[in-house]
Amino acid sequence: MSKKGENIYKRKDNRWEARYIKGYKPDGSPRFGYCYAKTYREARDKLNSAKADLLKGTASATNTRKRFAVYCEEWLTLCRSRVKESTYMKYDVIIHNHILPNLGGCLLSALSSVLIEQFSHELLCEEELSPKTIRCILTVVHSVIGYIRRQDALLLPQNIEIVYPKEAKKEMRVLTREEQQIFTAYLLTDLDDCKFGVLLALLTGLRIGEICALRWGDISLSERTLTVVSTMLRLKDYEANAIRKTKIVMTPPKSNTSARVIPLTEYAAKLCALREKKDPAAFVLTGNKDRYMEPRTLQYRLERYTAECGLEGVHFHALRHTFATRCVEVGFEIKSLSEILGHTNPKFTLERYVHSSMELKRANMDKLAVIGC
Repeated sequence: MSKKGENIYKRKDNRWEARYIKGYKPDGSPRFGYCYAKTYREARDKLNSAKADLLKGTASATNTRKRFAVYCEEWLTLCRSRVKESTYMKYDVIIHNHILPNLGGCLLSALSSVLIEQFSHELLCEEELSPKTIRCILTVVHSVIGYIRRQDALLLPQNIEIVYPKEAKKEMRVLTREEQQIFTAYLLTDLDDCKFGVLLALLTGLRIGEICALRWGDISLSERTLTVVSTMLRLKDYEANAIRKTKIVMTPPKSNTSARVIPLTEYAAKLCALREKKDPAAFVLTGNKDRYMEPRTLQYRLERYTAECGLEGVHFHALRHTFATRCVEVGFEIKSLSEILGHTNPKFTLERYVHSSMELKRANMDKLAVIGC
């Protein structure tokens, strides 16, 4: 006789039917398997055998019912102690703004290459995110999948392939020599602390967060050097009693190579000497140790400066690319340039920061005259 909870029943045709959960559908509802026999004992034995085979070949029912969101949160928690705060915040935004609303409710057994491709396509066509942003999101998805497989390789279907969208190469805005002269002349007119900071970034290739965090104590006029020791970021504030959603933080530079010492040109050193503050703790952009200028505000200032010069499409990072381009034009050694920019290797510098101007291309073409071409 069947026992309560066994899911073994005698049918109207006098056969015995045993039912068990062999998996789950994408919506979370169970998918049943069935065993049939002439007797109750035979049906029970078949049921136990089917359950045993299921446990050998698949993950436990408890784990397969856990949604993808659970593992995303677990992975994010583990990241908190092993990555920089800014990186953690980036992961947090990606997971809670993009991954969980679209894939969070999915059961692990339903994850597939096609499902992730559909997710990627929606981000591109419906949310209109850039291919670069989508690649970052899919990289996090890939990391979470890797985390799940390390917990139990049987939790996920095999061979989940992630197809990353191709990035169309976008040419970075670089100031021409004429534009740079116009912009420099504008900054030198009624020069104040902020204009000086923008000009210093143009002369050294500093990132926007690095110039915002730069203090006068980081500049040595005797050694004619500038030392990058920190960067400024606006990050999400997780404090329970936080008044604002975000906060300004000062952190070490984005990588080990970003913490660097940059030699100053004689021209840059003279400018620094003219603007130098007695207090080494004073911020370069404000001249005050108790008042800083955050990156967003500096970007707004730059937009105003370039608009008054008649320059279009110039973001702060364009100043960094302009600096790198000028260095290449005068024959800068790439390894040294890479270290001054704070890159991990010269290859990245060549691929991303070397923009050959028409003047440089023409000068190189003219070298063919030596062989009569």
